[in-house]
Amino acid sequence: MTSTSSNPLLTLNYEPAIESLGDDYFDEVEAEEFPQHILRFRNDEVLTQLSVDPKQVADEHFIEAFGKFQNHPRPLLALRYHGYQFGQYNPSLGDGRGFLYGQVRGNDGELYDFGTKGSGKTPYSRTADGRLTLKGGVREVLAAEALHQMGVRTSRCFSLIETGEGLWRGDEPSPTRSSVMVRFNRSHIRFGTFERLHYFNRKDLIEKLLNHVIEYYYPHLQTEAEKYALFYAELVKRVAELAAQWMAAGFCHAVLNTDNMSITGESFDYGPYAFLPTYNLQFTAAYFDYYGRYSYGNQPGICKLNLEMLQQPLSAVIPLADMEAALALFDEQYVLNYRQLMLSKLGFEQLQIPEGNELLQLTIQLLQDTQIGYHAFFSELAEVFSASWRSDINSILSDSEFLPSVANSQLLASWRSLYQKILNNLPETEIDNIAQRLARWNPKTVLLRPQIEAIWEPITQEDNWEPFYDLLKQITKKL
Repeated sequence: MTSTSSNPLLTLNYEPAIESLGDDYFDEVEAEEFPQHILRFRNDEVLTQLSVDPKQVADEHFIEAFGKFQNHPRPLLALRYHGYQFGQYNPSLGDGRGFLYGQVRGNDGELYDFGTKGSGKTPYSRTADGRLTLKGGVREVLAAEALHQMGVRTSRCFSLIETGEGLWRGDEPSPTRSSVMVRFNRSHIRFGTFERLHYFNRKDLIEKLLNHVIEYYYPHLQTEAEKYALFYAELVKRVAELAAQWMAAGFCHAVLNTDNMSITGESFDYGPYAFLPTYNLQFTAAYFDYYGRYSYGNQPGICKLNLEMLQQPLSAVIPLADMEAALALFDEQYVLNYRQLMLSKLGFEQLQIPEGNELLQLTIQLLQDTQIGYHAFFSELAEVFSASWRSDINSILSDSEFLPSVANSQLLASWRSLYQKILNNLPETEIDNIAQRLARWNPKTVLLRPQIEAIWEPITQEDNWEPFYDLLKQITKKL
């Protein structure tokens, strides 16, 4: 067995931030003991973010800390929260298959959480087994790493360990393999954490939690006279930015309940997510979202609604009029962020209002009407972009794989004409910058469902993990 003193994961400077709030916010729990521990994924990039040399961290260190949960440096805390799930309030929530393992500072000075998923039953498991399927863990690793590379403010997966149990699930062939995952993100405090306190009419605990959130996650507001109202206004801005990032990335989270909304405006908890195959506002990722509540196109509106629902508990401390004024800016903030992100995907840093808006509208119309692949369009734009497009309109996207299906499209002709016009309005020295932006914001590999299934099949049939690791290398490739 590994010595605690020699395990860099156990000797990090863990801070008792959540613990300092007291046990009104959590329950102390113990991790499950598992029959097997096979490390399937470790995130060395996160280790460097903690100023830890990956070469000094053995796989057995991960297994001791985050598989066997031996010698853990702080109490393991199942956090308490409620939430609106598909519009219905649920007071029976809380960490049902995970806990807060510990909190540490990154080399950026910010506080981060290690949180588990699949680590066993807690007081909030109800009839569930507190476990995570291996496929669910693999999917979350892939989603988090892909979104991170695409510039989305997201949690990361720190480790994934297969645990040797057979699980029964209605949405996977069963028995299916099990795992425990550790998530690395800014905070596990959710909108639903405040909603629970409102449910119990605890204004005192709401104010205490709000002070904690500002101290650790919005410290620049601490000395402001109106720090509470300013906190909510900044949260609105962060969530508007996040919604724009999802939409530009062609990502459908699928379960935007208020217990899946972070108080830091960060994306986390990836279950039945999906990336868009083609541009379709009605695209729905979760098979159980029968009415499309959390469809791709509904995401900005749902985020705004969740922020509005959060006003109810926060109104115990923050004037409602201040929050309503802040939320009224959500749509404008979302549109500005979405516009800029999409222009970046098209290669441009800034464009004047008329031509930038026209290009964005024409691009979306082209994608929607032709139903060419959403990600394929942008990745091929990056792949074949050429300075020759300034002088030869027919060369624009002439080598793209999807061209035969849209070659006679009037929309494509209009798009080419506008794109060439914009290129010629910019100085020639900007061409290289356009190419670099296209490469930065348009990855060649995107996690469409068939790709995920293609790497899962060899895992189930041959225990062959090479396709998984190859796919990870592709989606995390630095440009």
